Amino acid sequence: MHGPMPLVVTLAAALGLALVLGFIAVRLKLPALVGYLAAGVVIGPYTPGFVADVPLATQLAEIGVMLLMFGVGLHFSVQDLLAVRRVAVPGAVVQMAVATALGAGLATWWGWPIAGALVFGIALSVASTVVLLRALEAQGALDSENGRIAVGWLIVEDLAMVLVLVMLPVVVGAGNAGIAGNAGNAGGAVGPGFWPQLLKTLLAVGAFVAVMLVVGRRLLPWMLWQITRTGSRELFTLCVIAVAVSIAYGASVLFGVSVALGAFFAGLVLRESEFSQRAAEESLPFRDAFSVLFFVSVGMLFDPAVLVDRPLQVLAVAAIVMFGKSLAAAVLVLLLRYRLNTALTVSASLAQIGEFSFILATLGGSLGLLPPEAQSLIVAGALISIALNPLLFAAINPLQRWALAHSALARRLDARSEPLAELPPTTPAALLAQQVVLVGYGAVGRRVAAALRERGVPLVVVEQQRERAEALREEGLAVVYGDAAEPRVLVQAHVATARLLVVAASEGTDVRPMIDTARRLNPGIGIVVRAADEDVARYLLAEGALHAVHARAAVADQLVLHVLEGLGRAPGPPTAAPH
Repeated sequence: MHGPMPLVVTLAAALGLALVLGFIAVRLKLPALVGYLAAGVVIGPYTPGFVADVPLATQLAEIGVMLLMFGVGLHFSVQDLLAVRRVAVPGAVVQMAVATALGAGLATWWGWPIAGALVFGIALSVASTVVLLRALEAQGALDSENGRIAVGWLIVEDLAMVLVLVMLPVVVGAGNAGIAGNAGNAGGAVGPGFWPQLLKTLLAVGAFVAVMLVVGRRLLPWMLWQITRTGSRELFTLCVIAVAVSIAYGASVLFGVSVALGAFFAGLVLRESEFSQRAAEESLPFRDAFSVLFFVSVGMLFDPAVLVDRPLQVLAVAAIVMFGKSLAAAVLVLLLRYRLNTALTVSASLAQIGEFSFILATLGGSLGLLPPEAQSLIVAGALISIALNPLLFAAINPLQRWALAHSALARRLDARSEPLAELPPTTPAALLAQQVVLVGYGAVGRRVAAALRERGVPLVVVEQQRERAEALREEGLAVVYGDAAEPRVLVQAHVATARLLVVAASEGTDVRPMIDTARRLNPGIGIVVRAADEDVARYLLAEGALHAVHARAAVADQLVLHVLEGLGRAPGPPTAAPH
């Protein structure tokens, strides 16, 4: 059927059909991932017509797994996680536990073995990175506080799944060895060989991690620097892909760890180098292409007959994914004293499953833990949840309005006082007259704040990241937590009595509402803004900004210079800050 070139035929069929069905899915306002999975179903062994070479597709999918995990490592941000750790870490852990319990309980009720039921539950507990990021981008919420919480939540889920992918073969292999060595033991209890085998494998994993952190951290950036000096773009791209695939395979052969962990650590080590951004950009086309092949191969595992033979099971899986774990996430966010809109956004973000679920399902099947129908049920749940996920996002605002109109509890939850949303009553009056209101306390904002504090300039900070706002309060700074685009936040920062508004938030932030509010409340206020580029800077100057800094290099220094000019102060020696 595949002729003399099965690899070419499989690639042509998979990529060509994925392109067509992915395009149709996007035109229908669905994620392209739905089309890729459908392409796999069409060329899979469970549907009539052409059937692709399944073993070859499986090998191509392995490369897709490597590059997917490499991308996860490249984009893993400790800073993003730490910024929302107080909600993301406990929330993700508890939500995964609840979803795992729901899925495992359901599978146990169906009569599955407990090990397979647990793997099935874990597969339903983790959301898709691809779907989440694209959904937040479509809503314009990726850089909002709600978006950062959802992304941080997903980072914790990704880390947990990396650990599961590493430990599952270890536990199963050690357990099988122990049972084989203790076959006569009643009940198949784990024998004396279990713990030594488990310890041996954990030591191998630890050795690999140590080698990557000690040797890889120095060797890989040096290698990329040598390639960069040649000026060859194709050599740089080749080096990045070779690093991802070679380390993943080498980790499997030399240390006995999964290719997923090897690729993840390759990306994690490269992220710390100065070439991380370029590595991510240059490898993106390869990661996208092989990711498509991975999703197509997953679709090939789906047996459409499950929709007819087990419709109630499919609906139960979809209900756990879309409502069970989402409801758990929403309740947890509310218990952590966040507002109703944040709870609804996070719950909608997590109401789907994707790549990690497929990787775990494939691994569980190869280890003999999951029955054949498990993969079909997981793919069916993914198709339904991913296809309906945009509808859940669209329902956030109507659902919030309905809840506030009809539920006293929802009104109480949404109106809970936020102690960081206004300045403490003990704030010195000297800080609230002719002060500078600084929006954003990232790398640039810190430089501006340091320069102002050294010169004794009164300062009020507006910060949208709750954990950072709490930390700044503990340091003694006057901080208002919230989005400065909302007038009430600038009112709480006493912008009406301020001398200068400085917007040092990240590029891409819409500063027009801030300028409008500041001008309405304080017509004589000076405004200094960080702009994304020259065109944006010219626009902001026309809107009333005193200075708009757009230079890529030394942006913090230039912003400080313009702030001091706006205050009528030359950048001279600092003076003591008032207490």
